[in-house]
Amino acid sequence: MDKQHKYRATDRLSDLILDNFSLLMVMSRFGLKLGFGDKTVQDVCKEQGVDYHTFLAVANFINEGNLAYNDDEQISLASLIDYLKNAHAYFLDFNLPTIRRKLIEALDFSAANDVDVLILKFFDDYAKEVKRHMEHENKWVFKYVEQLLQGKLSDKYNIVDYSSKHNQIDAKLKELKNIIIKYYPEEGNNNLMNSVLFDIFNCEQDLIAHCDVENYMFVPAVMRLERRLRNGQ
Repeated sequence: MDKQHKYRATDRLSDLILDNFSLLMVMSRFGLKLGFGDKTVQDVCKEQGVDYHTFLAVANFINEGNLAYNDDEQISLASLIDYLKNAHAYFLDFNLPTIRRKLIEALDFSAANDVDVLILKFFDDYAKEVKRHMEHENKWVFKYVEQLLQGKLSDKYNIVDYSSKHNQIDAKLKELKNIIIKYYPEEGNNNLMNSVLFDIFNCEQDLIAHCDVENYMFVPAVMRLERRLRNGQ
């Protein structure tokens, strides 16, 4: 890893998590399990079958932002794809359904107002948009890159096609937050709805970071692989 980065292979993994708790999500999406004691990042990753270069690249990226990321860093595309797939599963199978359950609990559909119905509709529309986006990546983009890793270069598709159409998927969340903040009924369960809002804010930041990893780490790495294959390397 480049010396400018905060986190190194010889750091204790527990110190990384205590320094920035959002790295718990990074750890989970790489499939790393808790209970690693005082072992270093490198040792934990090696023991649990994770490429530690890629883990550190993502961890430092999440902690420092894309300006600190070096495009030529040593990362494993196969490991990064696993990370992105696991992130998709987290959003689609756990995070969004959990928020929806809490949202329904905070809404009062027996009341004579349309705001509750509108809030749930906005959320469901957003969840469908996220699902379409991520299922497309799972089915087509990652499959394309996995073929590249096998040395199969396509003349009908390249990663630029994907990146040119890749957009942030958090716009509807901003609208949903505004509706809840401005129009949620005063007599509603404010403690529960505030908890839902907190979850939505966290989800939004998590999705932004996820898309940034795709744009600034995944896409450039795939472009390098495409160039190597075109040049017969």
